[in-house]
Amino acid sequence: MMKNLKYLFLLLLVASCASQRPVRRSVRHADAMPALPYGVQQTVVGVQQEKAEEKEPVVYARPPVSQVEYAPQGTWQYAKQMALDTLCLSSLFETSQLGLYVYDLTDNKPLYAVNAAHRMRPASCQKLVTAITALHFLKGNYQFQTDFRITGKVTKGVLQGDLIVVGGMDPMVSTDELTVAARQIRQRHGIKSIAGSVVLDLTMREDTPYGWGWCWDDDYGPLSALLADGKDCFKQKWIEALGKANIKCDTAFTIKVHNPKTTASKNTPASTSVYSIQHNIDELLDPMMKKSDNIYAECLFYQTAATVGKKGAGQKEAAQRTAELMEQIGLQPEQYKVADGSGLSLYNYASAEMLVAMLRYAWHTEHIHKQLLPSLPISGFDGTLKKRMIGTPAEGNVRAKTGSMSGIASLAGYITASNGHVLAFAIINQGVAPLSTGRAFQDNVCIELSK
Repeated sequence: MMKNLKYLFLLLLVASCASQRPVRRSVRHADAMPALPYGVQQTVVGVQQEKAEEKEPVVYARPPVSQVEYAPQGTWQYAKQMALDTLCLSSLFETSQLGLYVYDLTDNKPLYAVNAAHRMRPASCQKLVTAITALHFLKGNYQFQTDFRITGKVTKGVLQGDLIVVGGMDPMVSTDELTVAARQIRQRHGIKSIAGSVVLDLTMREDTPYGWGWCWDDDYGPLSALLADGKDCFKQKWIEALGKANIKCDTAFTIKVHNPKTTASKNTPASTSVYSIQHNIDELLDPMMKKSDNIYAECLFYQTAATVGKKGAGQKEAAQRTAELMEQIGLQPEQYKVADGSGLSLYNYASAEMLVAMLRYAWHTEHIHKQLLPSLPISGFDGTLKKRMIGTPAEGNVRAKTGSMSGIASLAGYITASNGHVLAFAIINQGVAPLSTGRAFQDNVCIELSK
């Protein structure tokens, strides 16, 4: 009897252990799943399963961050939402990240969003932030100025003082314009030689040659308050221009450089302006946006920094100005990072939501809208969008800034939908290789919204 009871106890113990043994299976982490429209679920089944009856699904749903509710069935909005849902089911997002936000400016409400609040690197779409911030603070008639000044008097053709060039960080100053400047200084003021020095005043911006967070192999810069033909070669070009104008320097052409770290304003001698080179902000916006010129963008970034009224203003001051605008339009600037004006920096962080907020503000602010819109590349027509969306409903219908850097493709701007509504949108594809896969997705979104 006792023997039978022990045998029964052992059987019960074995059965209990077997029932508690875990089923071994491999499941992908939720973060690795493709981004799906809000409300759409994806089922992932374990790779290794020991019993057929234990195929219970593991369900993942994308968290509802900045997502948009579906419009009523049968509406144009609902049809677009369904179409974008399908595009977002692409296998591209199994190995890359997507930030997408579409806002209907006509209806004044969001149309579609996927990970709209996720912070990502914007690449050259950062230029939109730079341009809109600058236009907000500088206004439409702002002039870039390179000022030529003298100290002392001119006696019998000799300048008894210094010839000073005050830099305004204007990338549009050309070699030809410097030649004209030197000749005009000689003709108008009778200066044939300089007893003092030729001074280059670089105090307009901080004394740093490159942007914060630029890679060592970026082929841009150095940055300077005095540029010629968009490059840091002003000193050489100015010497050549003075030589062509037959203006001699008795001190063997001594060049002195005033910079923010070594020059105090109180020590600067009184001077008189004798000539200036000026360019309107619109002249800069076109190549900056359509050609995505990084140096032009950095120059505009530093113009905004200079509006704080501080000598040697730099990245911190420009970021401060951007933060002020963000707060004004309802954003939280601490959620983002403004490292430079061009988007070259790996320290920049934006979101699709933030870019669209900037675009919305620009659209509803007349003087910004008037200047920004003509500067944006047009799909299938010009700029960095010249070869994209050709032969599709989106051709000629998208005005947007492109962005690209290693692993990043971005696009943000405006579309006119088939129902006549104007849409502001931003798309950031991060972790894509090759970049053409991200651009193809962006083109498909624009095509769908144009139908």
